[in-house]
Order: sequence, then C-alpha cells, then structure tokens
Amino acid sequence: MMENQNTYNKPVTLRSILKFAVPTIAMSVFMSFYTMVDGLFVSNLIGTSALSAINLTAPVIQLVTAISTMLAAGGSAVIMKKMGEQKPKEAKEDFTFLILVNVVVGLVMTMLGYSLMETIFGRMGLSSEVAGYCTSYLSRYLLFTIPILLMNNFTLYMIASEKATLSLTCSVSGGVLNIVLDYVFIGLLDMEISGAAIATGLGYSVTAVAGLFVFSRKKSLLHFTKPAFRFKVLASAVTNGCSEMATALVTGIITMMFNWTMLHYAGEDGVAAVTIIMYVLMFASSLYTGYSYGVAPMLSYYYGEKNQEKLKKLVSTSLKVIAVISLVTVAASFAATKPLVSVFARPDNPVYDLAVTGNRICTLALFFIGFNIFASGMFTALSNGIISAILAFSRSFVFMLITMLILPVILGVNGIWLATPVAELMALALSALMFVKYRKRYQY
Repeated sequence: MMENQNTYNKPVTLRSILKFAVPTIAMSVFMSFYTMVDGLFVSNLIGTSALSAINLTAPVIQLVTAISTMLAAGGSAVIMKKMGEQKPKEAKEDFTFLILVNVVVGLVMTMLGYSLMETIFGRMGLSSEVAGYCTSYLSRYLLFTIPILLMNNFTLYMIASEKATLSLTCSVSGGVLNIVLDYVFIGLLDMEISGAAIATGLGYSVTAVAGLFVFSRKKSLLHFTKPAFRFKVLASAVTNGCSEMATALVTGIITMMFNWTMLHYAGEDGVAAVTIIMYVLMFASSLYTGYSYGVAPMLSYYYGEKNQEKLKKLVSTSLKVIAVISLVTVAASFAATKPLVSVFARPDNPVYDLAVTGNRICTLALFFIGFNIFASGMFTALSNGIISAILAFSRSFVFMLITMLILPVILGVNGIWLATPVAELMALALSALMFVKYRKRYQY
C-alpha cells in the first residue's frame, strides 16, 4: 500500500500530473471515437431505421450513464478524501459498500426497463419496424446494465489506485472488441440491431470483469473488504456526483432543442450539420473530461490531507495545461474544418457549407469549455457537490436554454451556431466567480 501511496506523496510536477491525466485523456478520446464508429456500422450495415431506433433508446441509456457517473465521480471523491485523511480501512469499507450499491441499482434499473419498455415505445406512435428495432436493441442492452455501472465506477477507481494505464488498456480493449463484434454480429452473423447491443455490452464488460479481479487483490490501494453500510457515505457520493448526473441527463435535452430549432430555420440539412458539429465538440470536450477525471483523485487526496501547498500547485498547473489544450484545439479545429466536415458530407452537398460555417463559429466555444469542465470537476473532487452541480447545470442547461431561445430569433442560423460559444462564455464567468469565492475555504 505504501508503494501505491508514493505518487501522492511526491512533489506535484507536470510530469506527475500527466502520469494520472494522460491515460484518462486517451481513454476519453478513444471512447468518443469508437462511439462514432459504432453508429457508422449500424447505419451502413442495417439502415437508417435502426440508427433512428438507437437514438430513440438514447434517453434510457443516458439515464444508466448518468446514475453510474454520479456514483462513480461522487464515490471516488468521498473515498479518496478519506485516503488523504489517513483512514484507509474506512475508505475500503466504503468502496466495497458503494460497489454493492451499484449492483443493486443495476438490478432495479434492469427490472424497470423491461417492465416499462413496450409501454414507452408503444405510445410513441412509431412504425412497427422502428418500434421492433427499439425493443430488440434495448432488451439486449439492459442485460448489461450492471456491467456498465461497474465499468464507469472501476474506471475511476483504477485511476485513483494508480492503475490509470490499466484503465486505459481496458477501455481500448473494450472499444476494439465492440468494433470487431459489430462486424461479426451484424456483418457476418446477420444478428442486426440485437448484435449491435450485445457488442456494445460486451465491450463495456471488459473493464467490469478486469475490475473485479483487480480489486479482489489485497495489494491494490483500494480493494474489496467487509463493507460498512454507512448511508451517510452514499448520500455524500450522490450529492458530490449529482453535477455529473445532471450533465449527462440534460445533454439529450439540449440536443433535441438544437434539432428542433435547426429544423425550423434550415430543415433536415441543418440537423445533419448539427450532428457533425456535435461530433467535433464531443471529441474536443473529451480531452478536458479525461484530464479532469485524471487529476480528480489527486485533488481529493490533497484536500483530505489538508496539503494546501500541493493543492495550490495542482490547480495552478492544471489551469495552465487547460489553457494550452484550448489554444491547440481551437487552432486545429479552424485549420481542419473542411477536412473534418468532408468526412461526413461531400462539398456539393448543402450540408457541407452549413457545417463548415457552423464549425468555425462553434469552435470559439473551445476557448472556454475546458475551464468550465475542470471547474465543475474540481468542486466535485473537493466534496462540494452543490457548487459543482450549479456550475454543470447552469452551463449545460440554463445558459444553453437562454442562448437557444434568444440568439436564433435575432441572428437566424448563425444565432444557433453562436448559442454554444455564448453559453460557454456565460458559464466561464460563473466558474470564475465560484473559483474566487471559495479560494480561501480550500486554499487552492
């Protein structure tokens, strides 16, 4: 255990920070990439009706993701704070307890999903083909609810236990397995959309299975032990992680708003252009999300240890790293706009010009996104879930709602593209305000 703790005891340097952050950045970027590849397999090998079905089941999937992210991010903050307070026995008991909570939550969600699935799709007024695809996909996907919950948790706990490289290896292996199985199940075995769901579930299960083995070993910094059922710990994990849950839930709502608004101003070509821009923003955002997840255990540990010097150095270095990444991503997005868009739409397609203009405007948001994601993640790691939730909810919903309602009325289609940069700028102002307000309390 002492060997595992050595990294936390070493001086905070760019190298020590990147040791935690690089694997999670790579993992986050890879996950966003193979999600796009997954969609390409379904649309090309099955058809657009199947792709529509996956989008229609997205709210259920986002709910699973939201709850697992909440328990993972919030639980990791609580447990690593206790490790910093030199309470390793309590931390391991709480860790085991929270993993059991994930299993119970997974069982409940699975049963609810099966009992409500046909009623939900039956009331949507879908064609029999699309409704059939929805039921087939979700019924197979729900089988993997518990592994998906465990995957999200073990990913963060591996990072906290100084096994970030293993976490990355599991994520990459799961992603590659998903892509290979998509081809085998859909292309060779003709399992259609059921095959896509099973391939996705098995890909996610790689980290879940690896985590069960890793955390069963006593040598690990965190490992399974006899749990202590402290429901106050569960409440703290839920409170700390609620910002991550809110972000996951409202993403789908904002996407629907984009689609409805773009349909009104530019028709179906506009919706296609929005999809392309979303891919670019998702890919760039994954850099910041990966970095924030990577440094979160360090923030929680130093906060629990009451080591203000290391906490201050970690925060200041992180802000500099994010500033550099922001400049690089903005420059890259501007320079690669046309090649990026051409992957999805030919230059003679009306979508192409819309997407090129949209990407150049939306790229401005990349100046601010990284700081906003880090600010929310930092307050989660510091066990201040309320402020983290305010920042995340304001950024992903309140400010987006305001800009989406006002700017298109004034500027038309360009107002839709400007909505994201303006919302992120408003969020940056709020993040800066909270950063200054709580500086004395946390002494970062």
